[in-house]
Amino acid sequence: MQIFNSKTRKKEEFVPIREGHVGIYACGPTVYDYFHIGNARPFITFDVLRRYLEHRGYQVTFVQNFTDIDDKMIRRANNEGTTVKELGDRFIAEYYKDAKALGIRLATVHPRATEHIPQIISLVQKLIDKDMAYEVNGDVYFNTKAFPHYGCLCGQNLEDLEAGARIEVDSVKKNPADFAVWKAQKPGEPAWESPWGLGRPGWHIECSAMSMEYLGETFDIHCGGKDLLFPHHENEVAQSEGATGRPYVNYWMHNGFINVDNEKMSKSLGNFFTVRDILKEYEAEDVRMFMLSAQYRSPINFSREMIAQAHASLTRLYTARDQMEFLLQHAAEKEQTAEEKALAERMLSYVNRFDTAMDDDLNTADAMGALFEIVHDANVTLTSESSKQAIENALNTLTSLCDVLGLLVKKTSDLPAEIQQMADERAQARKDRDWKKSDELRDALKALGYIVEDTKEGQKVRKAV
Repeated sequence: MQIFNSKTRKKEEFVPIREGHVGIYACGPTVYDYFHIGNARPFITFDVLRRYLEHRGYQVTFVQNFTDIDDKMIRRANNEGTTVKELGDRFIAEYYKDAKALGIRLATVHPRATEHIPQIISLVQKLIDKDMAYEVNGDVYFNTKAFPHYGCLCGQNLEDLEAGARIEVDSVKKNPADFAVWKAQKPGEPAWESPWGLGRPGWHIECSAMSMEYLGETFDIHCGGKDLLFPHHENEVAQSEGATGRPYVNYWMHNGFINVDNEKMSKSLGNFFTVRDILKEYEAEDVRMFMLSAQYRSPINFSREMIAQAHASLTRLYTARDQMEFLLQHAAEKEQTAEEKALAERMLSYVNRFDTAMDDDLNTADAMGALFEIVHDANVTLTSESSKQAIENALNTLTSLCDVLGLLVKKTSDLPAEIQQMADERAQARKDRDWKKSDELRDALKALGYIVEDTKEGQKVRKAV
């Protein structure tokens, strides 16, 4: 498998530290609000990364954090007259609801920053002991000049980064690019005891402490949105390697940005949407399909037209799956024909095409092409005369690959009880040759959004799209 490593800015062969095991850390949300569609892209993308590695036989430890203490959380909690913990608890619960709707699996562990204060304090102390950090009036800053490789991830040198850094005239920092790893308590803020007085962790140090707690001082893959590359991930590298003296992460993966109607997403333009907003208008699986329709590093444009295209593509997959399930209900156990054996060989080739695309830096766009080749071939080749084994093989190939992408999760063949009753009554009416009642029930089902097809295997009822 080839992964584009943001640090080296090239594709590299993926070789895990431990054979058969992969450790992944994915930056999670700051839980002061519902997460937005820009967040949804990395959450979905790296959920697929995990699924694909498991598909290839790896055991994956997937860590995704919750930042549950920061300036935005403190401001909102104060404005609402609640505590930061209550705010965090509330929006972590809301995250789980939206993530489940989008087909994002739970991480192996979801660490919270506030539950890892001892690990954070220990890491800060290591930096101070190694003269990589310094304390001023209860604040502790990382000394960027003490880490000679600062800027290695974003590909810039410290002088250039300092030139663009903002620094107040009365700043106590030694260097413009220095950043806080521990912040002294301000009035009204939550705080924890530390060797430097009451305070709370800086944002960057949280991820270093939590990732190393669960994955070790050096682990395989760290991923997140492109906007996190600098300064967040750059600072993670500096403080982690500064403390341990060892490489922090072997492969860095960053997804591209989302535009909305060809404009950069921002609150000032009024095109900033939470996933909760989006799911009021669109199906969650359509959103997931849209997110995976482009290779993850490419920018992607969110629009009604693109979601409509994703819906149409997803419908093709569902229609093919449901047709194969319908054929399977009536299929006979019999010897496969030469044509069916050839189909089985082609199914193996589609799996290879899927894996080849995914091995090329998680190219979900090309991988989907293999899915639609399966659909086309199955639609052309499989009939009511096909053997049970041939239908099962094609069906299992499609559904297993879709599962890697987190698609085809709905059991659309399961009709609501009242719809099933009407369908059964219509089937009986046809058996009784009561064509008037049969037509009335067909029209009634259509009015409720269900299409009835009469085939030689029997009546087929499906939800209209």
